[in-house]
Amino acid sequence: MSIQWYPGHMHKASKQIKQALPSVDMIIEILDARIPYSSENPAIKSLRGDKPCLKVLNKSDLADPEITRQWLSHLEQEKNVKAHAITSKAPEKVRQLATLCRQLLPAKDNSAKAIHVMIVGIPNVGKSTIINILAGRAIAKTGNEPAVTKSQQRINLHNGIILSDTPGILWPKVDNEKSAYRLATTGAIRDTAMSYDDVAFFALEYLRDAYPQLLMQRYQLDELPNSELEFLETIGRQRGSLVAGGRVDLEKISTLLLNELRSGLLGQITLETPQMAILEQAEVALLLAEKERKKQARKAMKKTPSRKR
Repeated sequence: MSIQWYPGHMHKASKQIKQALPSVDMIIEILDARIPYSSENPAIKSLRGDKPCLKVLNKSDLADPEITRQWLSHLEQEKNVKAHAITSKAPEKVRQLATLCRQLLPAKDNSAKAIHVMIVGIPNVGKSTIINILAGRAIAKTGNEPAVTKSQQRINLHNGIILSDTPGILWPKVDNEKSAYRLATTGAIRDTAMSYDDVAFFALEYLRDAYPQLLMQRYQLDELPNSELEFLETIGRQRGSLVAGGRVDLEKISTLLLNELRSGLLGQITLETPQMAILEQAEVALLLAEKERKKQARKAMKKTPSRKR
């Protein structure tokens, strides 16, 4: 699946982030605890260099606790990275971010100068809510949809930290198709940019294998249907999502499934593990290498003069 949604303000924000990075001391990157790998912007990783980075797994109340622990350990293997899991439903854990920033910059903490922190994250990851908790007042606009924040702002937290907020940005092309599906599953892109039933099929393929008991419990099933289509048709009839002729409305029941997954009604679910990420990173590297090889081959062919007959 290709994400066909990259608003103009995201392109502008990406350039502004690149220009502002040299003047900040560290970065807070907000990730979705359900998809830490897929919600990590590869551009930020390449741009920040050796700057300390606090990777925050937000919405941890919706994620599988055991896999979240695995992710925290995995992320901290990277140099100058500290990882922390939070949920906006527990503001006290959110407020700990200020302390963690100081721990990552001990020399700065002992000086009179403020610590300049840039906070970044993909759309709909909960960044604005976190900022409001840290500031103790409503500063950043929040909303349960992507791309609410459209401009940068600086916020003095009055605790020795100055926060630079940035709009939630995706990147122009997601090379890993599975990551694109996961971003769509969790609502990081506008629903108008995707097909609900296509995304629901992807989500179900994973859930049937990783969380069968949660599916059976939520939809009161004694056993799982044999396929994703059969599952959707089963719960579609169960919920009365029918169209003329008694057929199941696949788009309607797919919408219901994704909304229940996003809200946590299916239970605490994580859509990727560190082991999956390692394998997929290797697959993407091979894919990109092959694309580059073909690109260079085409360039070479164009430069080669054709023989005259």
